[in-house]
Amino acid sequence: MKNFTRINSKDIKLGMRFSAPVFFSDGENMFLAEEKSVKRYHLIAIARWNISTLLTYGHPITGDDEINHLMEMVDDVEDVEEIEEVEEVESV
Repeated sequence: MKNFTRINSKDIKLGMRFSAPVFFSDGENMFLAEEKSVKRYHLIAIARWNISTLLTYGHPITGDDEINHLMEMVDDVEDVEEIEEVEEVESV
């Protein structure tokens, strides 16, 4: 079983993202997929269903996490080979 961290539903804010899925308190039913943003309808559901806590085995993604992820992607980019010049074609 995963080591879940409890999240107080009052701490869930619009636009938040998590590094792993967020589950309802049963630990089986997913509330929010990994790296997906919290939308307005998520906040409405929390309030409507009186959800006090959620579970995740990840952590909130911060701006620093996003920058690090983008930097890793940049490091993975390969150099483009030089392109040969194309000869101009005469119009018919």
